[in-house]
Amino acid sequence: MDTLTEIRRRRIALGISLGELARAIGRSDATLSRIERGQIRPSYELVQRILSYLETQEGLTAPRLTVGELMHRPLVTVEPNATLATAAQRMESGAYSQLPVVDQGRVVGSLSESALLRALARPNAQRGRVREVLEPPYPVLDEGFPADLLPPLLGRYPAILVARHGDLEGIVTKADLIRGLRGASLRRKPGD
Repeated sequence: MDTLTEIRRRRIALGISLGELARAIGRSDATLSRIERGQIRPSYELVQRILSYLETQEGLTAPRLTVGELMHRPLVTVEPNATLATAAQRMESGAYSQLPVVDQGRVVGSLSESALLRALARPNAQRGRVREVLEPPYPVLDEGFPADLLPPLLGRYPAILVARHGDLEGIVTKADLIRGLRGASLRRKPGD
């Protein structure tokens, strides 16, 4: 797409008036109008100033929301030797749909509602242990990981664990990401 057409499209999408953009980059409304209509060709430097301003308004150059800002704390876990009844009670009391399984500070797997339900439906389920129904562990990301990169990961995994300096701090689920998207854009505006 032609850069000049792209400038107009982005400006309008952001709800920025021609006058606001003109003031921000130190040019007149008339000059910008002629640039957008293709009547004059701006210098490379002017195009870069315009694009930089638009990117800042879009939040592309502003600090991004991180997984550390989305994570749910405290991190509730279950041990592999815990009974299925204990895991069920922990899930129910916190309304959790999954739990990381941690053994002596090390993530060894996960437990989902589905796996727990299947296990509890078996005979003698009350004596069953979490280790018998372990699912693969969730990925662990540093708290500074950009939240806008989460959707593909949460498409593959039901949750992401968040660590600070190697220590587990919290968890991000699809629900946490949805709350984050509802509450604020993943790409923050300058000054936030």
